[in-house]
Amino acid sequence: MEFYNTGERNIQIVLSLLKAHGIKRIIASPGSTDVAIVSSMQHDPYFEMYSAIDERSACYMACGMSAETGEPTVIVCTGATSSRNYFPGLTEAYYRHLPVLAITCCRSNANVGHYVNQVTDRGNPPADTINISVYAQTIRTAEDEWDCTIKINKALLGLKYNGGGPCHINLETVYSKDFSVKEIKPAKVINRYVKGDNLPQIPEGKIGIFVGNFMKWSAELEDVVDRFCEKYDAVVFYDHSSNYKGKYGVLFPLITSQCDANGGEFDIDTMIYIGYVSASVCKGRQMWRVNADGEIRDPFRRITKVFQMTEVDFFTNYIDNDKSTQKGASLYRQYTGSYQKLVNTIPELPFSNIWVAQQMSKYIPEHSTMHFGILNSFRSWNNFLLPDSVNTYCNTGGFGIDGGISSLVGAALVSPQKLFFGVFGDLLFYYDMNSLGNRDISSNLRIIVINNGLGQEFKNYSSYGAIFGDDSDKFIAAKGHFNGRTTPLIECYAECLGFEYLAASNKEEFLQVYKRFVDPKRLDKPLLFEIFTETEDESTALELITTLTRKGQSVKKRKELMNRPELTKLRKKNNMSQEKLAELLGVS
Repeated sequence: MEFYNTGERNIQIVLSLLKAHGIKRIIASPGSTDVAIVSSMQHDPYFEMYSAIDERSACYMACGMSAETGEPTVIVCTGATSSRNYFPGLTEAYYRHLPVLAITCCRSNANVGHYVNQVTDRGNPPADTINISVYAQTIRTAEDEWDCTIKINKALLGLKYNGGGPCHINLETVYSKDFSVKEIKPAKVINRYVKGDNLPQIPEGKIGIFVGNFMKWSAELEDVVDRFCEKYDAVVFYDHSSNYKGKYGVLFPLITSQCDANGGEFDIDTMIYIGYVSASVCKGRQMWRVNADGEIRDPFRRITKVFQMTEVDFFTNYIDNDKSTQKGASLYRQYTGSYQKLVNTIPELPFSNIWVAQQMSKYIPEHSTMHFGILNSFRSWNNFLLPDSVNTYCNTGGFGIDGGISSLVGAALVSPQKLFFGVFGDLLFYYDMNSLGNRDISSNLRIIVINNGLGQEFKNYSSYGAIFGDDSDKFIAAKGHFNGRTTPLIECYAECLGFEYLAASNKEEFLQVYKRFVDPKRLDKPLLFEIFTETEDESTALELITTLTRKGQSVKKRKELMNRPELTKLRKKNNMSQEKLAELLGVS
């Protein structure tokens, strides 16, 4: 009988990535749970195999091999106490920064803590034995495959990361007896580069730069990014948390939010990803991450390369070391044209957060700063351009309801010479309203509260919570707290704290007062502008602006149908969402 590779996919990924990273030297110790990987290695001429009965000796042998060759050495053992015996040698490797990879094989972690024989907990190795420890579970879903691939790449890269040292893969097995796999499907390889390495060439094809949440840009960074775009015909995709103010930016969320858009994917061959957590999805066919932390961060599951260096160093390298002629800005013109075409097709919107953003965005005073609440306010304003000199922020790090107003207040306190604006929903306001009682608040602070008496995010037409219809009001959307909109609570609270108060319940009232809110002159008091909207109008506005590329009048038809008394009665009787009813009636 011929033996080849195991059929266990997680083990195949380890084998594939060991080869991709050029790691071939293996010291195997006898056991049962490591049979699948050891047998696969044994029958593959790529691997250079050694045997050691005692795991303590095996690990010290690996230290000697890695010290002699300067290359990684892999040690493989079974379950029970075998992995414990690696710790003395791993301690040696840790303090000498030797690239020793310990692969400890095991049954499912579900067995840990249940007195199952030969099962030990390897989740918390001593701090000075291993740099990176990962658990490579059995593959059952595409999610498992992605997760496993990322973790194994991370462990292998960790052998040389920040000076190098030992790493650990806890490798699950199901004791498969299938060793018939001749060719292993290659796993995705992630490579890491540091400053001074010979960096890969910029690939052929379309090049984009995606900017996640980012602090203020230095003039140097903005300059090198713009020069990079000119050289490679690249375009910068940003939202209002990115703070990019250069010449080649496209405010992309309006494009990717269209219902027939391809999940945030652009026709970009290589997307260079800088910055941090983003509220917006922006994917290319492959993605390169550039950050001084050098970590694998793969929110869109497309990362192939990580560059551990500053953004300035990265872009400067590709400007200075490529002597090809500049390619111009055709890609930038293409995507700015796409954005402008969508803006030009926006219909009349109902009175809503999005409509307010549409009316007010171009009037935000120059050189001021804006903060947005997660998520409805930020998404609404991401559809419209702001003046280039306006800095914009959103608490996307934790991506929760709390802290938006406090962050705004803190920024306003430390820069009293500037105007600071904030846009928040009513639940976020109530969650963080105590920060407005800070005694040092001055007249450079202006806040919009969009008040529709509940969590709008859970009522929007596309929301998961919307499937419950009005029943979502009780607990999901938390309607009715703080007496909803029936009392002048926010008005009284604001005025008692020394704020000037404005209010609007419709477009006419808004147009009468909004210019005071955006007045570039310093006012006598901080200002709070409460805008009362209706849940249905908010949802309709969102649907209108996310279906600009659809043909027909689906939103109009839907609204007409939903307002017919007999259908409203039918929907409520059957606890049916508007979306479901529209689907049954054939309205897209």
